[in-house]
Amino acid sequence: MANIKSAIKRAKTNEVRRARNASQKSAMRTAVKKFLAAVDQQDKEQAAVLLKAATRSLDKAVTKGLIHKNAAARKKSRLTKKYQALEA
Repeated sequence: MANIKSAIKRAKTNEVRRARNASQKSAMRTAVKKFLAAVDQQDKEQAAVLLKAATRSLDKAVTKGLIHKNAAARKKSRLTKKYQALEA
């Protein structure tokens, strides 16, 4: 355990941030999984709503620094492709 006051504070803030990041990343993954489940069930209306939510959560993850912007763009592109295949 750290003895220096600044190191103790740094350890506390790191733990708080780690927990927040884990929560936000989990929410992002859940949004994507819900969309994929709707696509598997061929539910177009629900998939449209969930695609919007998944895209929003991916964009939020980028602004929070959880994932790289190119990774989010790649995931959004793949999700959109799945949705368009469902529409066709």
